[in-house]
Amino acid sequence: MARSRTRKRSARRTARILPQGVLKMSGAGYGFVQTSEGEFFIPASKTADAFDGDVVEVARIHENDSEPGFEDRLRARVVRVVGRAHETVVGRYEIAEPFGVVVPEDPRIKHDIFTLRRDAPHVQDGDIVRVRMTSYPSKREPAQGIVEEVLGHEGEPGADVDLIIARHKLATTFSAESLAEVADARVDSMQALASGRYADFTQKLVFTIDPDDAKDFDDAVGIRSVSLAGAATLEAAEAAASDENCADEGLKRYYVLGVHIADVSQYVPWNSHVDLEARERATSVYLVDRVLPMLPEKLSNDVCSLRPNEERRAMSVEMLIDESGEVRDVRIIPSVICSKARLTYGVAQASLEARRASDDAAAEAAVQLAAGRYAREVADAIVVLDEVAHALHANRVRRGGMDFESEEAKVRLAADGTPVGVAIRRKTDATALVEEAMIAANEAVARFLRDAGIASIYRVHEKPASGDLAELVPILQEFGYDKHVSLAHFRAGDPFAIQRVLDFARGRSEEFLVSSLVVRAMRRAVYSDSCEGHFGLASQAYAHFTSPIRRYPDLMVHRMVKVALFGRTGETSGLESAMARIADHSSTAERTAEEAARESQELKLYELLGQRVGEEADGIISGVMAQGFFVRLPDTCEGFVSLRDAGEYFVLDAQRRVLFGSDSAEMYRLGMKVRVRISSVYPYARRADFTLLRRIGPRVIMHS
Repeated sequence: MARSRTRKRSARRTARILPQGVLKMSGAGYGFVQTSEGEFFIPASKTADAFDGDVVEVARIHENDSEPGFEDRLRARVVRVVGRAHETVVGRYEIAEPFGVVVPEDPRIKHDIFTLRRDAPHVQDGDIVRVRMTSYPSKREPAQGIVEEVLGHEGEPGADVDLIIARHKLATTFSAESLAEVADARVDSMQALASGRYADFTQKLVFTIDPDDAKDFDDAVGIRSVSLAGAATLEAAEAAASDENCADEGLKRYYVLGVHIADVSQYVPWNSHVDLEARERATSVYLVDRVLPMLPEKLSNDVCSLRPNEERRAMSVEMLIDESGEVRDVRIIPSVICSKARLTYGVAQASLEARRASDDAAAEAAVQLAAGRYAREVADAIVVLDEVAHALHANRVRRGGMDFESEEAKVRLAADGTPVGVAIRRKTDATALVEEAMIAANEAVARFLRDAGIASIYRVHEKPASGDLAELVPILQEFGYDKHVSLAHFRAGDPFAIQRVLDFARGRSEEFLVSSLVVRAMRRAVYSDSCEGHFGLASQAYAHFTSPIRRYPDLMVHRMVKVALFGRTGETSGLESAMARIADHSSTAERTAEEAARESQELKLYELLGQRVGEEADGIISGVMAQGFFVRLPDTCEGFVSLRDAGEYFVLDAQRRVLFGSDSAEMYRLGMKVRVRISSVYPYARRADFTLLRRIGPRVIMHS
């Protein structure tokens, strides 16, 4: 019998494979999912029962229900949750008999979790709790769970930061086994020198330069200048007498820069208890009121810390650098050092500025308290370090390296955790001279391991996607950058064009805004077991070597340097096989630590801002959306200015990040200076609402 042409075929179709990815939620309720098919925007109404961090399957949608400002993004809906990210959730407990409702502290989790009061009658209204999920939300049922732990009570000193620690699942204690392993750790410099593997650098002038509030000191520096007539080698430099004036025309001036890093691998055996815990943490976490160290304090603040006037084991990188900033020769060797001074950035900066003013006495006096009888030598060394830093920096910029300006808010706290002020940390010559020395050492070690064919963990930074940079072009045009910089080259990811944009922004009102926008357009630097270069530093080989007290990848690099220097051991194969897994985990842990640190600072920043409700303040517009714009204050706090009651409808030009009035054609754009009143502040949500008072500067009109 002939088959009817109208009859539907019953053949089974191949199931469509939908893209999957991790859902990253925003505090506003919408989210993003990066998949193999690109990044999808997930409207707030299409997130289904998914939580932030869940692995989800998505299906593309075409209806225009995107949030204002995201109209040009690919849109999708969550079809199902493939993998859950949260077995437990931290939140505030509210009694609603016969239930106890846990309101998540994380604003990205929009589902309240219901518990039964009878299961935890001791929990009080307002307690901060950790709840273990027993069922996730669905169309018919709310999320449900069981209270597992009471972390504190809302408003108690320290409870707010404890919330952040709990939400990010950060470790706060070390096991008894780890503490026992390090209890008897000691420097034993005599044994180190007797082994024949450590050089005796105890007589060298080395010192540390760190922030005022630093707790561990894992890097020290030393510098001297030499004049050479022949081969530019460290061996020749050792034999040459220092000649600061370089009077002989046949001589060329060089610098011998020493970077000395705590020899942590000596005290943390591979696969020991302390090593496994450090590997899991992967990094120390620097919160607003405390440090969660990667290693027990016996190591991080004592045996491995490069304290002044105490001998310590180190891994030393000595570099011979010419006046153009080129590294001509390198030696890497374990050593025993004795730091001669513990300087702060402020002290080093004061000494440097005094020397520039030709006030040698003041330069020496600035470091006197820290350096004692070495004050003159240390003050002299700071000047030479500054010279080297400028040479290294100039050389890096010549090859395409980028120099981002940044400012970091550090909240000062009273003894009870109450915020009392904020300091804005910016790059100074003192911070730059340390940074340049560390970059040079990291590059030298990475090249050494790469060229030796030794497995290692590298710091990799990929070139930005041209599409991400292209989004910034209309904004830069608004600021008039197209008249001074080739934005076509910028869009293409030319590092020199990117640097010219940053240079042009320097000193202008929008400097930090432009710098932050460019940073956001960049890909994240990550750890990898493959040497693929660092775009931002224009480096073909880069590794983190200089902070093994607080970063696990640095500790791995130290171990592999010893393999290169002294040969393989029974544990080398284990190190090599774990390299990729450790690199990936360290990248994830780094992001978590940065988020927790930022959230803790913002929490106290907004708590401090809450003391100023009703006050007026000047700021710049840092973000725009259809409903209004964000204003950034000098202390880095941001607040939202709503235009809902402005008396007219405002239209958003999403590409140019500009709002303009439909009647008045009045314009609000990124970087515009405005005066606002602080209307309301919500510290736990880390947000604020502002009221616009007036623009600062001429009135801007949008012309068609």
